[in-house]
Amino acid sequence: MANTASILDGNSFKAEDAAALDPRTRALTERREVLGAAYRLFYKHPVEIVRGRGAHAWDAQGNEYLDLYNNVPSIGHAHPRVVEAVRKQMSELNTHTRYLHEGVLNYADDLLSTMPDEIDQVMFVCTGSEANDLALRVGREYTGGTAWIATSEAYHGNTALVSAHSPSLRGPETMDPTLRIVDPPDTYRLGSETAEGAGAWWLAQVTAAIADIEASSDGFAGLILDSSFSSDGIFLGEPGMIHAALELVHQHGGVVIADEVQPGFGRTGEAFWGFARHGFVPDLVTTGKPMGNGFPIASMAARREVLEAFSTRRPYFNTFGGNPVAIAAAQAVLDVIRDDGLQAKALRVGAVLRDAIRELVPAHPGIGDVRGSGQYTGVEIVDDPGTKVAGTRSALALLEELRDRRVLTSVCGPTNSVLKLRPPLAFDEDDVPRLVEALDGSLTALGI
Repeated sequence: MANTASILDGNSFKAEDAAALDPRTRALTERREVLGAAYRLFYKHPVEIVRGRGAHAWDAQGNEYLDLYNNVPSIGHAHPRVVEAVRKQMSELNTHTRYLHEGVLNYADDLLSTMPDEIDQVMFVCTGSEANDLALRVGREYTGGTAWIATSEAYHGNTALVSAHSPSLRGPETMDPTLRIVDPPDTYRLGSETAEGAGAWWLAQVTAAIADIEASSDGFAGLILDSSFSSDGIFLGEPGMIHAALELVHQHGGVVIADEVQPGFGRTGEAFWGFARHGFVPDLVTTGKPMGNGFPIASMAARREVLEAFSTRRPYFNTFGGNPVAIAAAQAVLDVIRDDGLQAKALRVGAVLRDAIRELVPAHPGIGDVRGSGQYTGVEIVDDPGTKVAGTRSALALLEELRDRRVLTSVCGPTNSVLKLRPPLAFDEDDVPRLVEALDGSLTALGI
């Protein structure tokens, strides 16, 4: 079953769970019917979050939670500098981008300064879905090809075009007939995180996909990739692991879209952008959620020559994309990441976190692997560490147990067996013991 569907079916609120809820929560879940059946809630006992600060959140009953999942408030819930920037700009002006605005231009320069010199133009939208939709269109216009390559559990957004290039949605959604799907470099089962090991294996997958496209009449557009393989199970590997495969795309005339919604803005610690860990310059870079710390803003940055084929033939306008208030939020986020050294902090604290979790392994053989970089950690739960059989039921039960111990996170991977630890960058070393205690207690309670 596709990743997104199995999360919704296996780890979300269902009608039969309603009787176990407190009266207020039960009333709220019943009222949610006005939003339509497509909406889903996390957990069998949903959490009503009413306030947040840093890496912590509080529910309506005043219970405090440690947030290990949220990259929407990327620098921390309710960050005062973002709040003040939005308040100040909203009190002055908010409108669309068909007027000149110095703040928009200044931020565009600032954002591009974090990227390679070859990436020298940027367009603003509201969501990562819109950014990837635009990038797919731009890439097709530039190459003249239609066929993209994506990884087997990738999620890139929810527009019609992007959903059709998000293999984690296959089943509920129909994939683009020209899409080629490749497996990710599963560093755990391949037993390697190196370019020579897992990287060479993945190069072979991409090579075969390109050959299949070139043997058809589809025309090669390129590769769309989250370099952390987030939905696939979090396989960051060693820096440079996927460089050869990305270069191969260029050698065959395709473009590379670096989807940075999850690995970007310093999260991996080793580089500001996920693609930069691998020493590669993509053609298009898309950003989303973390960019505005909860305020809707996203972008598509591009090599000028790649964007020109699209922009000289097609007008593109996004009413709210890059509005002055959204830009003020985004500028505050960028300033805080630099001023507070959050990239370096992510590298340091993430290493402490993974080391602490690894200390649990002797007592809990169900922990098959602990992997990641910076503040992006995957903890793979297995039924048998010898055969590495995925422990899907155990992982989903673990989520519920952690929620009861006031720790919020989620799962990823093709069978939802990988705990996805992706906290706000405000997560600190002082938070690590609390997580480890909750994880140890949960694993013990479940016999994992």
